[in-house]
Amino acid sequence: MSTNTRPLAIRMHPDDNVAIIANDGGLPAGTVMPEGPAAGITLRDKVPQGHKVALRDIAVGQAVLRYNVPVGYAREAIAAGSWVHERLLDIPPARELQGLPMATQPAPQWSPLEGYTFEGYVNADGSVGTRNLLAITTTVQCVAGVLKVAVERIERELLPLFPNVDGVVGLEHGYGCGVAIDAPGAEIPIRTLRNISLNPNFGGEVMVVSLGCEKLQPSRLLPPGSFPIHDEREKDQGPDLVCLQDDAHVGFMSMIDDILQHAKPHLERLNARRRQTVPASALVVGVQCGGSDAFSGVTANPAVGYMADLIVRAGGTIMFSENTEVRDAVEQLTSRAATPQVAEDVVRELGWYDQYLDRGRADRTANTTPGNKAGGLSNIAEKAMGSIIKSGSGAIASVLAPGNKLAPDQKGLVFAATPASDFICGTLQLAAGMNLHVFTTGRGTPYGLQACPVVKVATRSDLARRWHDLMDFNAGQIADGAMTIEDAGWALFKQLLAVASGKKTWAEHWKLHNALVLFNPAPIT
Repeated sequence: MSTNTRPLAIRMHPDDNVAIIANDGGLPAGTVMPEGPAAGITLRDKVPQGHKVALRDIAVGQAVLRYNVPVGYAREAIAAGSWVHERLLDIPPARELQGLPMATQPAPQWSPLEGYTFEGYVNADGSVGTRNLLAITTTVQCVAGVLKVAVERIERELLPLFPNVDGVVGLEHGYGCGVAIDAPGAEIPIRTLRNISLNPNFGGEVMVVSLGCEKLQPSRLLPPGSFPIHDEREKDQGPDLVCLQDDAHVGFMSMIDDILQHAKPHLERLNARRRQTVPASALVVGVQCGGSDAFSGVTANPAVGYMADLIVRAGGTIMFSENTEVRDAVEQLTSRAATPQVAEDVVRELGWYDQYLDRGRADRTANTTPGNKAGGLSNIAEKAMGSIIKSGSGAIASVLAPGNKLAPDQKGLVFAATPASDFICGTLQLAAGMNLHVFTTGRGTPYGLQACPVVKVATRSDLARRWHDLMDFNAGQIADGAMTIEDAGWALFKQLLAVASGKKTWAEHWKLHNALVLFNPAPIT
């Protein structure tokens, strides 16, 4: 059924007392709902697309139920047919982190998914890249401008000589000096930068550009055993470091030429690499965004969740994140933990984040955004119910603290504990080792990552039509009745295999990418 014609409302659970309006552009006041959960109700207000309509009278203080979960309590009486928006609701309190169900839900008994492969770049450590990129790591923001000029020259002068190299990525960031580098919490941005350098899409070919006087010295960023760092004490360890304050550099062009000379051997080795057939178990997929509208929990995130289960069945790794956007569903996480220890790890990370917010005198109500509310999400409690669905139904195999890298044996479903900020979450998932990224959106974003292909999933067909050359997959077809959640999950899974094999996403086509944004809970000095 087209959402542009017959009035349509979608209810998530039979006991819900609200449903969302599915029609493009919403529905005007006076519309009589002809069928479905709202059959016979006359709309008292204009209800925008994705927003909630009361299916029956709701008294003051009564719970508004979506997903059969309280997503708010009525501040005033709400008549059936009324638009139920955030100004009418008080947010439910967050569940305490004590007395939670710990590893109580049996893991699904799935048959292995065999026979699915993609064409990837096998690295010396056994990891697999989906892209063949040269990374140039920086120790401090001071060198970012110089590196930008150098990267432009590498792209213009050197890359045409090495056609098997997909690109060069300058790992620029706002860290490195003017920071309390030894304070509690400073280890997070440092290990984040270190582990991004180890991302499988870089194939171990990483250069370092430093200034020389910064707090974050190369030896601290990449200590012995990470990558060889060339300095006066270790001359024999190879030309991986370019230090701009080196006495040998006379003038700006000397710095640029030095970076280009050091880039050549890395490019030569990368250029010799070829894609080879590897099993789908080599996929490390990060899934992101609680969803920017009410359709997220109806279309895109359930489809991503089904896809996540397929990746787990295929022996791969799927990471879901965003502390604030799962906090209100904490009991779902702890109950799905594979072991009591994993459940305790979930509580540890979310408890740490609660304390982090308390130190900043912020709370979880700082999420949602104006765009979320415009898309029908009243508050973070409602957003969380739709967000958690993208983790699928499998057991949570392990938990990853922010900035840490997945161990080779960390397979299956992983909770990578990150802030919900899109840019920080993506940065931390890169550090964790993802080689493919899935980003759901209902309001629309041209989000992209230079170091990793991003498959953007639209929650609504209207968005997919308007942004036809930015959205990679239209999950709105589920609401339209053109696809089931299962159909969409399988289609997305197969699309990921194609992208992992080299098919470009729209963000790659247009060369759209966001900045790396580090999570730094330590003070700035």
